[in-house]
Amino acid sequence: MRTWLQDHGLTLTMLGFFAAFLVAQSVTGMRSDNADRREHGEATVGYGEYLRTGHFVEATFENWESEYLQMGAYVALTAFLYQRGSSESKDPDKEESVDEDPRQRLGNPDAPWSVRRGGIALKVYEHSLTLSLFLLFLVCFALHAWGGAHEYSEEQLAHGGEAVSTWNFLRTSEFWFQSFQNWQSEFLAVASLAWLSVFLRQRGSPESKPVAAPHSETGSP
Repeated sequence: MRTWLQDHGLTLTMLGFFAAFLVAQSVTGMRSDNADRREHGEATVGYGEYLRTGHFVEATFENWESEYLQMGAYVALTAFLYQRGSSESKDPDKEESVDEDPRQRLGNPDAPWSVRRGGIALKVYEHSLTLSLFLLFLVCFALHAWGGAHEYSEEQLAHGGEAVSTWNFLRTSEFWFQSFQNWQSEFLAVASLAWLSVFLRQRGSPESKPVAAPHSETGSP
């Protein structure tokens, strides 16, 4: 058991933080939403009902959407773009093991099934990480639009306006304002990490170069 926890400690810890912060978000979000409802003379909602409201769904998936967009773009772009000296980049002056053509290992019994299978299965598998991240982005994008349409409609009705469909909400500046304000921050964070890792270090982290490595050295050998 100890070995299993040690082997998966990073994922488990991150999921623990995720769960704690998601619960905290839902509780504080419900209180905020109910405060607005009381101001407008509307009935408040309980916790279970709140989790199905546009207020919660929009806020949650609006953020998840930007995270998966950032990670998907990062994984795809680092396949062929470089930042010399960064631990987040491949070395532009040499071939890396991740660039190896998996078709050279079709007969390797330890290779994943899709590599041994070849063909379409291998073609999909060699891009599966990027495809999965962008698929998650699209799912979150759709749920953001759905939740946002419900929240936007409630606000419109409260001010004498009309409800809108998910498709019509997609065409509003409000939806794109919500998206762009998150997207720009995600790409700023990635750019900051790529650039700062050229000059700064964190001993023991695989996201950093060795502390004594020269600034010009790319990657973390």
